[in-house]
Amino acid sequence: MRKQSKKQGLIFIISGPSGSGKTTLAKNLLGNKTLKNKLTRSISFTTRPRRSGEQDKKDYFFISEKRFKQEQKAQNLLEWTKYMGYYYATPKEFMERQLQKVKHVILCLDLKGAFTVKRRYSKNTVMIFVMPPSLDTLLYRMTTRCNKTKEEEVRQRLTLAQQELAVCDRYDYCVVNKDLNQAIKELKGIILKEITHLKSSKERGSICRIM
Repeated sequence: MRKQSKKQGLIFIISGPSGSGKTTLAKNLLGNKTLKNKLTRSISFTTRPRRSGEQDKKDYFFISEKRFKQEQKAQNLLEWTKYMGYYYATPKEFMERQLQKVKHVILCLDLKGAFTVKRRYSKNTVMIFVMPPSLDTLLYRMTTRCNKTKEEEVRQRLTLAQQELAVCDRYDYCVVNKDLNQAIKELKGIILKEITHLKSSKERGSICRIM
């Protein structure tokens, strides 16, 4: 395990292709009775429109592109990305505040965001990549999760997914999401192990372990 500061919490980053189930997994982990008092969710900025059922300041901070640019210029963003025409970002102040309170933060990020956070908090970050059972399964999930998804958008998502899968071995752990309950169990085990060894003097390298 990595050597940790006694005064800071951990950051658990969950990445994976669109359709891999990373968001669903993260929500289940946050609601898990064993983990709910150990984890806190990072709420991101986004410029995309609010979807049905989503709440401002709970699911995302829904802001205008003008406001996003202002936050970016003021260097208030820990990381940011543009995906399918919309901006997403992690507020820097929130992350600093949680870590100083020894809170453990879970967030879903793309590759760029994940490695940006890893560079900033190298000793506090645990990177977990969620893999689909196969590309065929991923394609099926992409095309059925929303019947309004355009063919061109699916093609772009699949191309991006192939690029993401090519670098999954740079993550600390890889979990195959074939069965949701099993994947939750494996992720829960990873998180509890990392928290337990928070004060350990042993340090490990980033080895992608297929769970």
